[in-house]
Amino acid sequence: MNDEIVLSVNDLKKQIGGKPIIKGVTFDVRGGEIFGFLGPNGAGKTTTIRMLVDLIKPSSGEITICGEDIGRNPEAALRHVGCIVENPEAYPFLTGWENLEHFARMQRNIDDTRIREVVQIVGLDARIHDKVRTYSLGMRQRLGIAQALLGRPKLLILDEPTNGLDPKGIKELRVFVRMLADQGMSLFISSHLLSEIQLMCDRVAIISKGEVLAVGTVDELILGAGQYVVWQFEQPGAGRRLLEGELDVQLIGEHEHRIDESLFAGMQDVQVTTMNQERIPSLVEKAVRAGIGVVAVHRIAPTLEELFLRMTEGESIG
Repeated sequence: MNDEIVLSVNDLKKQIGGKPIIKGVTFDVRGGEIFGFLGPNGAGKTTTIRMLVDLIKPSSGEITICGEDIGRNPEAALRHVGCIVENPEAYPFLTGWENLEHFARMQRNIDDTRIREVVQIVGLDARIHDKVRTYSLGMRQRLGIAQALLGRPKLLILDEPTNGLDPKGIKELRVFVRMLADQGMSLFISSHLLSEIQLMCDRVAIISKGEVLAVGTVDELILGAGQYVVWQFEQPGAGRRLLEGELDVQLIGEHEHRIDESLFAGMQDVQVTTMNQERIPSLVEKAVRAGIGVVAVHRIAPTLEELFLRMTEGESIG
């Protein structure tokens, strides 16, 4: 990842039938980074992407790609972009190679050498001359990406790329996306799958109801949301009563937190709290003075899912 701004979106808005759908979305995508666009179905992800590739016009706001304003000069801006919006489309009665030849004719200076290059990049060498109707969904996805790569884009936009893929296909896509980023390409990936965004992306924007709620690295967003403090006492009942007596300590019920239960393996009678972590030493001292043995104190960051639910007040996400 570098400091070059490949995609800049500033105060993007879209109204349809007088109803605001996208409400002032702002973010940047840097060179060589994988940028996640996370939100539930209906949050505005695909509408935003359609504006990024000039399929629909924004009501207001600016989109620049490699310094070119898409509103003023869409052809120059989109020359830097490869995109798959929703499902990759291909002609099933043609071979993979024939499909790529067809799309290559729509662009400048794309010859057989470039087609062979993208086929190798996406790993379809062995099946590229088979009919697309014989391809698995994962292979069709890779063929769609090969098509998007034909024009040597600096920015690759993928809308829900893991939809319908099995776990093996998802893992292969994740490895492939990282390889492209390592080669200097920027990737903008929309998804409603928290786990995939967390594993795949360098930075993420969280969108809900047409508004971007936060932008940052996954670690920055999670740590910025604060951490749980998990207590384990030799006398669990006495320890709980001590915590309940502290006004600035909030006890979290067993089914109210979203900490991975595997983190509690081997621990018994834990008390999960949210609190100012600077208070931990004084509370440990207070417990010891009261004759309550402290076995362990753990600081555990919330998951990205917990962060999302806090921001969206519980809005559903996969």
